[in-house]
Amino acid sequence: MAPGRRAGPIVRWLLSLGLAVLLLALPVQAAPLQEAVLAGGCFWCLEHDLETLPGVIEAISGYSGGTLANPTYKQVSAGGTGHQEAVLVRFDPERISYGTLLRAYWRNIDPSDGDGQFCDRGSSYRPVIFTSGLQQAQQAAASSRQAAAELRRPERTLAVTIQPLKRFWPAEAYHQNYAERNVATYTYYRWACGRDRRLNAVWGGRARQALPWSAKPDSGKLRKS
Repeated sequence: MAPGRRAGPIVRWLLSLGLAVLLLALPVQAAPLQEAVLAGGCFWCLEHDLETLPGVIEAISGYSGGTLANPTYKQVSAGGTGHQEAVLVRFDPERISYGTLLRAYWRNIDPSDGDGQFCDRGSSYRPVIFTSGLQQAQQAAASSRQAAAELRRPERTLAVTIQPLKRFWPAEAYHQNYAERNVATYTYYRWACGRDRRLNAVWGGRARQALPWSAKPDSGKLRKS
């Protein structure tokens, strides 16, 4: 057989091998980042508590829940806008799931208090899970049932609202990364507000943790103030 007639299959095999090597050398396409919007009292604190979780890319303080466009801190704090102080969390779903993020959220709030959180009172400080799409809504509802089981109390007694996200408005620049930029002021505020004392009373050893849910929480039943 003439050499030229045998070259075709060999060339095709070499081309296929080269293409396979090239595909293996290409970088793996990362999953797109996802977002969660959560309200749990002072956004300085919730931003700081959530942004340190492995897999969280950034946390942004802002406002959500109301109808007023481009709200300011003064307007939201005064009441009447319908907005809550909230945090937008961008996270890598390959490193942290939405469900894990929700566990960390619950254990950084007092779920029994629907009139505010800790020393901050009023509607703008009430706890809310803002959901985007059916999957987030289902996972948020499941997290509420699991939190109630861990706290050994009826779910109907929890004050955390779950509602569809309409829009998130970033807060003013001086509110962003407040804990890192104003360490002394933030540390004193958090202590004076009693946030960690209350979290410890509510969640016991699971306070501020993203540990798997347990029907036998360290703190037993939720204690009243």
